[in-house]
Amino acid sequence: MRFRPSSADDDMRVELTSMTDIIFLLLIFFMISTTFEGVQRRLDIQLPEAKAGEALQEVQQHIIEVGPESAVRLDGQSVPLQGLVQRLSQGAGGARRRAVLIRADRRLSYGEVITVLDLVRQANIRDIAVAVR
Repeated sequence: MRFRPSSADDDMRVELTSMTDIIFLLLIFFMISTTFEGVQRRLDIQLPEAKAGEALQEVQQHIIEVGPESAVRLDGQSVPLQGLVQRLSQGAGGARRRAVLIRADRRLSYGEVITVLDLVRQANIRDIAVAVR
């Protein structure tokens, strides 16, 4: 019976099978998570620029998007301007503090943005932020 002498090369072998599995899982995760980023941006909105803007630290409960043709979306769903107060009031659900982030196109007139702000205030929401670049 012949035994093969052990060499230092046998002990230094690294199994790459599990490492490649992890790499493929990470690749799939990043591919899926980047596709969800585009879901929020259904309207062609150009945000106005501001030098003194602050990044929000907490997640907003509602996102209102107002497009260049005054198309309004609440949390990604199309809503008529007249039904905005009702939809915001329905979403109260016992939450004490509710917040809204308004993403309005810079090509809109000042009056159209004020109309949306007024409707949000009518729904008893006091935490309002306006998105800028």
